[in-house]
Amino acid sequence: HMPVDVGRLGVDFLVASGHKMCGPTGVGFLWGRGEVLEGMPPWQGGGEMIDQVSVDGSTFLPPPARFEAGTPAITQAIGLGAACDYLRTLGMEAVEEYEHELGAYLYDRLSAVPGVRIYGPPPSVAPRAALAAFNAEGVHPSDLAAFVDQDGVAIRAGHHCTQPLHQELGISGGSARASLYVYSTKEDVDAFITSLEATLKMFEGLGE
Repeated sequence: HMPVDVGRLGVDFLVASGHKMCGPTGVGFLWGRGEVLEGMPPWQGGGEMIDQVSVDGSTFLPPPARFEAGTPAITQAIGLGAACDYLRTLGMEAVEEYEHELGAYLYDRLSAVPGVRIYGPPPSVAPRAALAAFNAEGVHPSDLAAFVDQDGVAIRAGHHCTQPLHQELGISGGSARASLYVYSTKEDVDAFITSLEATLKMFEGLGE
């Protein structure tokens, strides 16, 4: 979603999921600071991570091989590498700028729909990621997701791995979330809003 400089951040570890960055599912990466990794024992034994083995003990290869026992997920790793190459070609600064543009457009369109509450600050306060968690008055988020799906619009419904945050905000039934990425367009947002408005109008008619 944005450029990341681990040296500037000063972190010990950084973890990323492949499917969040155009890569395959079931793969990701762990970056660790060299001196931290050097001081860590292996977490798993197997081929390709040992240096010497005897009946009296074992020595292990230096990082990263020390932590990569056995046959890795080769094809997934190749796919993740291709995804990294693709994002580098786009330029992470350009990815971040486009996501902010899409996020602001999504917020503006969604905030104009009556009865919708968007969670998080508006773009005027801080740049938004290209997503919006929201609820519509009187309609469960799972129902929203099911009905816009019939128009070919995919949104998420649930707690999005943030149940404590939902509890803090007083949201008992979860929320809906529209998420965009570099392959999304403003026309996609327009299609989502059209479907959402039609769905809310249908539920409003049911209550009359």
